[in-house]
Amino acid sequence: MQVRNSHDLWSGVMFMGFGLLFVILSRQYQLGTAAKMGPGYFPTVLGGLCLVLGLIITVGAFMPGAQHARVAKVGWRELIVILVSVALFAALLPQLGIIVALLTLVIVASTASHEFRLRDTLISAVVLLLLSYFVFVRGLELQFPLLPKFMTK
Repeated sequence: MQVRNSHDLWSGVMFMGFGLLFVILSRQYQLGTAAKMGPGYFPTVLGGLCLVLGLIITVGAFMPGAQHARVAKVGWRELIVILVSVALFAALLPQLGIIVALLTLVIVASTASHEFRLRDTLISAVVLLLLSYFVFVRGLELQFPLLPKFMTK
């Protein structure tokens, strides 16, 4: 058997991995029935569906009619910069507020791109700040601090 489509192979493996993880972790909860679902019912069914979907996708990677495709190299620098920006957001939000945390998130994450431009980054940050403010703070009334703690009292 020859792998014809590496994208489908690794996508299927990922789906099966997540599905198996969901099924295993949901075993600690009561399953219940379809009529009276327990807390473990939804994650178990979702995990089972992910397993089946992953198997279908993986088998498709070996089919003769599958399009030949290879997985490109992983951009580790870009991946690490994005993860660091999200971690910074989580660390800064409680103490410095959503404004500083979101600005940091957008600016640091934007540096992962090879097409980084400060003007475009600042425009994106302002739009994201406005949307986040109106959706999360005003619309959903979530209790995010807007400004740093030392500026409020």
